[in-house]
Amino acid sequence: MQTSSANATHYPTLRKRAAAAFVLTASAALGTGLALGASGLSLWAPAKAVALVALLAALSVPSLHQHDRPGLGPANWVTLGRAVLVAGLAGLLGESVHDAGVMVAAVGLLAFGLDWLDGQIARRTGWSSPFGARLDMELDALTVLVLCGLAWQLDRAGAWVLWCGALRYLFVAASWIWTWMDRELPPDPRRRFVCGVQISTVLLCLLPWPGPWSAVIAAFGTVVLTWSFAVDTTWLYQHRADT
Repeated sequence: MQTSSANATHYPTLRKRAAAAFVLTASAALGTGLALGASGLSLWAPAKAVALVALLAALSVPSLHQHDRPGLGPANWVTLGRAVLVAGLAGLLGESVHDAGVMVAAVGLLAFGLDWLDGQIARRTGWSSPFGARLDMELDALTVLVLCGLAWQLDRAGAWVLWCGALRYLFVAASWIWTWMDRELPPDPRRRFVCGVQISTVLLCLLPWPGPWSAVIAAFGTVVLTWSFAVDTTWLYQHRADT
């Protein structure tokens, strides 16, 4: 992996610090998982919590060479703190937590509040970087996937809600097959709006609504997100000759 001349000198130090940061985050996630296990969940809860941090590292570290500072910066530390919360939610997957919807929604809301905070910190301190953006994006996607899994597990929506969490990964996988999809999309405020709608609906559907309302709310978010991805895919196809 090549690094730019601006950060080549401190890249080895950055790699060590990033590795230490992820180890620390995984340790905190392990502690969270052990606490969940002590509260009556299976011994798999800590493993699932640590696995989420490991997956986050695998997805985000490839962009580390684009980080032009010797340290991670305060915003990325907030993001890693958020990862511990999401790891705790991942530990609940597959467990007997039938009445945990309100708690899951509250933790998810806190996680996305920290998402807003780390963005503010990055912009105001000047620590924005492609690595920070990648770390934030990958954690957002994992958070949605975990929340969708819990929404299905808690019977707030059918298995179809997993489509909402998996759609981004399917989009990336499609770009490996069709090269015209592997290009940068033009900026569009629609994506930020749709992201807000989708996050809001997956959190709201976890609440104990009467009748089918949880599924209706989840379905609305799924339809909106699918439409947004369809718009982007259509644009990529129409401009495939430009690649």
